[in-house]
Amino acid sequence: MDMERRQDQSGPERKGQKRKLEEEIVIGDDQQQQQLEISSSLSSVHASDARQALLCEVSAQVNILNTTFSWFEADRAAAKRATHVLAELAKNEEVVNWIVEGGAVPSLVKHLQAPPPTSEADGNSKPFEHEVEKGSAFALGLLAVKPEHQQLIVDNGALLHLVNLLKRHKDGNGSRAVNSVIRRAADAITNLAHENSSIKTRVRMEGGIPPLVELLEFTDTKVQRASAGALRTLAFKNDENKNQIVECNALPTLILMLRSEDAAIHYEASEISFDELQVGVIGNLVHSSPNIKKEVLAAGALQPVIGLLSSCCSESQREAALLLGQFAATDSDCKVHIVQRGAVRPLIEMLQSPDVQLREMSAFALGRLAQDMHNQAGIAHNGGLVPLLKLLDSKNGSLQHNAAFALYGLADNEDNVSDFIRVGGIQKLQDGEFIVQVLSHLLYLMRIAEKGVQRRVALALAHLCSPDDQRTIFIDNGGLDLLLGLLGSTNPKQQLDGAVALYKLANKAMTLSPVDAAPPSPTPQVYLGEQYVNSATLSDVTFLVEGRRFYAHRICLLASSDAFRAMFDGGYREKDARDIEIPNIRWEVFELMMRFIYTGSVDVTLDIAQDLLRAADQYLLEGLKRLCEYTIAQDISLENVASMYELSEAFHAISLRHTCILFILEQFDKLSARPGHSHLIQRIVPEIHEYFSKALTKPNPHKLRL
Repeated sequence: MDMERRQDQSGPERKGQKRKLEEEIVIGDDQQQQQLEISSSLSSVHASDARQALLCEVSAQVNILNTTFSWFEADRAAAKRATHVLAELAKNEEVVNWIVEGGAVPSLVKHLQAPPPTSEADGNSKPFEHEVEKGSAFALGLLAVKPEHQQLIVDNGALLHLVNLLKRHKDGNGSRAVNSVIRRAADAITNLAHENSSIKTRVRMEGGIPPLVELLEFTDTKVQRASAGALRTLAFKNDENKNQIVECNALPTLILMLRSEDAAIHYEASEISFDELQVGVIGNLVHSSPNIKKEVLAAGALQPVIGLLSSCCSESQREAALLLGQFAATDSDCKVHIVQRGAVRPLIEMLQSPDVQLREMSAFALGRLAQDMHNQAGIAHNGGLVPLLKLLDSKNGSLQHNAAFALYGLADNEDNVSDFIRVGGIQKLQDGEFIVQVLSHLLYLMRIAEKGVQRRVALALAHLCSPDDQRTIFIDNGGLDLLLGLLGSTNPKQQLDGAVALYKLANKAMTLSPVDAAPPSPTPQVYLGEQYVNSATLSDVTFLVEGRRFYAHRICLLASSDAFRAMFDGGYREKDARDIEIPNIRWEVFELMMRFIYTGSVDVTLDIAQDLLRAADQYLLEGLKRLCEYTIAQDISLENVASMYELSEAFHAISLRHTCILFILEQFDKLSARPGHSHLIQRIVPEIHEYFSKALTKPNPHKLRL
């Protein structure tokens, strides 16, 4: 089950980014006093005039920015105050639109760059260096929180300037001001690119990714975190950005950070932990990118990510669980390695967390791991069943689906069956309306997931689904073809899995017994009775069988089958003959056949059943064929099932053929060791398909629940 990465969506992370942008700004007493005066004057204005008052204030600050783009100290001080005032106002999302309407964006973008040197200014004097640019980047980042303003900011040329700000440390200046302006530039890029694919691409085209990757190794951890946040956003659903991030050699740095024992790197008292950002970047890189996923695993990311499951930060735990779920989709070996390295126990503990998202992500990871047979017993043994079953009662649909997917995987292992029954798992999965929601989700997976997952879902549903849902699952949504694909596989384990599932499916299909399943005789029956069997009384036709006469009556024979009707009413020579020779049927067989015609029933013994079946097929006596098939079916064994199947084909014995199919499926494990087994399976696959197609599409008195 492939889940969308969440870092680039509206939610806690987005709000956290805004709060992060609103961290304290070091400003002077006079600026604080100015901001207090602005807030006081705006709050005292009547609501109807508030917009006009704010526009006037914005206009004043924009005018200051437009007239102070120089290195003169007074201009720099005024520009710095103006950027801070606009940033302070922009913290209130309700007035962001008015700030943009007042023309603040072009003026702020202009001040993202240093002013040109002038002849009047001292060329060596750069008052408030980096401070004005930092304030502008901060204000623009706040304005970009609203998606409708992102493109306007970019169209005014902000991206190139922001990318240049990321390189301010290149001149060897490692001051606090430089660190701050770099951090504000990275934060602004994050907000501009949030859920905006075209801007993500523009950032790459403007050369923003290489400096962001380089900043992952910066000495200031706040800068590291800001650059990681920007890379996480840029990597989300943008393959070209992912590839460039990997090409810039970001993976070793990210993984080295995860392995670091430096507490300052791993966690700070902020809205978003650094671990969460690091794992978020890796998660967005590997999402829907199998090749990058392999590179990440090869670089050694697995163990440090598993270690984060025990982090004191729930956000880091959640991201680690989600990433492990994505890793587990790679191949079976990766699933096994994740379990071997200790991921199961902390994931199970997370299932009981009060944090809904943490429970959801851990259930997602366990669901992926449970699709490998080597992991299923271990997850159940470590106590995973009960907490997963409890999650089925959740009102959160995604949480329910993830838990159910994990449980279906665990239920597919015979070692877990007793535990499943003991804790009420089977009943829990099948009771109530919940199964409808689960089926909808699993059917979606069975259609679009990778082939291995599709087959695992089909196998699990064959064992656990309700008979009412079988047609929907296995005919309408292709589950039958998936099971037949397993049966026709060259892998013995897959063949056995498919056979067991198909047999389980057949048992639940409520098919009729062979003796009831044969079609009725095509013509109405007239039974003269036992006293007329081989009786000369009123006889008008005689059969010569092995040199002996058998007396019969045309009216009875005409009513018994189309074969006799053609014989006596058609253009055959027997039409007017008094004596008719029967050259290919033994007397005992012919006598039993005629007794059935005259009475409607006979006792068919095993020693005569096959010869009688041949005669019944020759004379189109479907009722007699049904009795013969039933008797023969009682003698099917491992030794003769192949010949019995050939017999059913030779004489069009549909019920016997179906019984052979069910026997082969039931005894598949034992039959697989016998010579000719593979050839027999290949022969019966088309017939199995036809059998189940008919069995699962018969009218059902119960209403389907999907």
